[in-house]
Amino acid sequence: MTDQTGDTPFWESPEAVERFANRDPDVRLLGLLDEYVEPGRVRILDLGCAAGRNTVVLAERGFDVLAVDSSVAMVERTRQRVGAILGGSDAERRVLVGSMDELSFLSDGSVNMVVALGVLHQAGSRIQWLRAVTEIARVLRDGGLFLCAVWSPRTRPDGHPLEEVPDEEHVYLGFHSGRHFLLEADDLDLEMVRHGLKVAAPTEVVKVDTETGLRVTINGLYRRVYS
Repeated sequence: MTDQTGDTPFWESPEAVERFANRDPDVRLLGLLDEYVEPGRVRILDLGCAAGRNTVVLAERGFDVLAVDSSVAMVERTRQRVGAILGGSDAERRVLVGSMDELSFLSDGSVNMVVALGVLHQAGSRIQWLRAVTEIARVLRDGGLFLCAVWSPRTRPDGHPLEEVPDEEHVYLGFHSGRHFLLEADDLDLEMVRHGLKVAAPTEVVKVDTETGLRVTINGLYRRVYS
């Protein structure tokens, strides 16, 4: 997606960066953080951190936070914000440019929680989506949590139904940012179970009317279980 003033990709535009920087931390995440009495011993990966709305609160509360985003501009802004709390060198180490489906910098079972809000549906194919979920499951320790939010196929960004790509199940067109891999809540739960991620709280579906259409978000919480 490009901005309206040139060829700058949406996620790299200053307007988008500041919009995401001004967003409040996720309410569900804040509720989970209260359960950890020794945050310094808890590693949390903020996957698709954008401009750091959740990364910053994790740093402020003393968690062993790591953050990844594919946007260079978003990563730079998050590093600025985290650097004000932990110092510039620590921010450089903790906030990285990267992809949701390639987490080789993390060893197996090394993370207590993965936060991926508005991220998985950005996969342009089932293969990419599966790689991302496989990586998330790999890095989570036994009992670790996966907090996610994804869009439903019932989302109508411009007021019109999305168009499913022929011969590519669950891949849809209709977003300015291109192809998206979208699942309904029951299918999402089933896929997570297949990857050793069991439902830790009832999966919620939230519908919000927007200026141009309808956004349907699926909020899930899963626990990694090795067996």
